[in-house]
Amino acid sequence: MPQIRSPPNSSLPTPKAPPITTTTISTTTIHTNTTVDPAAAAVAGFFNNLLNKIPLPRWAIYTIFACGALLILLFCLCICKKCCCKGTKKKRQKKADENINLNGVNGKTTTALVQPSVTDVDYGATKQKQRGKLLYSLEYKAAQSELIVGIKQAKSLKAMDLGGSSDPYVKVYILPDKSKTCETKVFKNTLNAVFNEQFTFQISKSTLLNSTAVMQVFDFNRFSKHNIIGELRMQLCDVDWNHVIEEWQDLAGPAKFEEENLGEICFSLRYVPTAGKLTVVILEAKNLKSMDIGGSSDPYVKVQLALDKRKWKKRRTSIKKKTLNPYYNESFTFDVSFDQIQRVNLVISVWDHDAITRNDAMGKIFLGCDASGNQLRHWADMLSNPRRPVAQWHTLLLAEQVNSTLTLKKRIPLADKLPF
Repeated sequence: MPQIRSPPNSSLPTPKAPPITTTTISTTTIHTNTTVDPAAAAVAGFFNNLLNKIPLPRWAIYTIFACGALLILLFCLCICKKCCCKGTKKKRQKKADENINLNGVNGKTTTALVQPSVTDVDYGATKQKQRGKLLYSLEYKAAQSELIVGIKQAKSLKAMDLGGSSDPYVKVYILPDKSKTCETKVFKNTLNAVFNEQFTFQISKSTLLNSTAVMQVFDFNRFSKHNIIGELRMQLCDVDWNHVIEEWQDLAGPAKFEEENLGEICFSLRYVPTAGKLTVVILEAKNLKSMDIGGSSDPYVKVQLALDKRKWKKRRTSIKKKTLNPYYNESFTFDVSFDQIQRVNLVISVWDHDAITRNDAMGKIFLGCDASGNQLRHWADMLSNPRRPVAQWHTLLLAEQVNSTLTLKKRIPLADKLPF
C-alpha cells in the first residue's frame, strides 16, 4: 500500500498516533478423560448402521417405533383389564354364593333357601336364539289305550346349512319307556315345512300320566350327523284329554341329558348343631332300573360327603340281591361342625353290584346349599328342624347329570399326609 508523505517544509504539526492496545488471548485446551463402554458403543454403532440402511428419514422411523410401542402398551393394558374383570367376576360370584346363609337353624322357616321345584328347573337345557315353531296335536283314545301324536307343520326354523336353509324332519317318542320312535319324512331346503303326519302309541291311562311326549326337529345330513334344531317336551299329566289338543309352540334348545326312569329313593336327614352330628338313614328304594340280564339288580347305596366341592367322607349300605325295590333302614352318622354344614354337599348314589365286572351306577342325587328343587327343600327342612329326622322321597337322576352340576374336585388329603 503506498505511503502518503507530508511535504518537508510543512508547518503543520505532526499528529500523534493513537496508542495501540494489544490484547493477548490465551487459549487453554481442556482435556476431558471420558471412558466409553465398548459394548455400549458396539450396540449404538449396530443400531446406527441398521437405521442408516432403512430408506426412510429418521423422524419417520422414530414415529413407527413410537406407534409400535403404543400398540404393545395398549395390548398389555387390555390383558390386565381382562384378568382384573375375571377376578372381580369370580369374587362377585363367590360373594353371591356366600349370601346363602343358614339363619333357619334356629327353628324358623328357611324359605329363602328354597329355589323353584324340579319341574321349574330345566336341567341341562341350552339357552339360544329363536329356533322356530312347531304345530302339533295330541289325542288320547281311552277305549283303545292309544295316544295319537300329530305333527302338522313347522315354520321359521333355524337355518342349519351354509346356504341359509335346512332339511327338517321330526322325531317323536314317549318317555320314559322310549320303546317306539317315529320319524316324519324329510323336507329339502326349507325353513317352513308342512308334515301332516300322525303317529300312534299304545299306552295305558296310568302310564300316560307319568309319561312325557318328546318332539325333536332335526336337520337331515346325508354324510354326517343329523343336527337337532329344537325340541318340545310335553308332560302328559298336564294335558286336558277331554278334547283334542292342537297348538303352536316355540322350539326349545335340546336337553343335555335324556329323561329316564331310574327309580326313587327314600331317606331321612337329622342334624344336631350342638353336637355337630349329621345322621343319614337310608330307608328304601323303588322302581330301580334293571341292570342284569334277568331283569333284576343287586343294588346298594353309597353315602358320600363333599366339603368345599372335594370328596370328604363316605359310607355304603349292604347289598340287596335280585331286587328293584330294596329295603335297607341303615343309619350313618358323620361328624360335621356347624361351620362345615354350610359348605357340605351330601351325595346319595345307587349302584348295581357285580362280582365279576365293575359296579354300575344306577342313579344319583345330591343335597346341600348348592342343590335346587326338592333336594334343596329337604336340606332346608333338616336345618330348620334341628334334632328331628326329616324323611323324603327323591327321584334319581343320571350320574353324569349330577356330576356335571356338582363338579367335585379331588379328595381332601388326610392330615398325616399333608406336606406341612
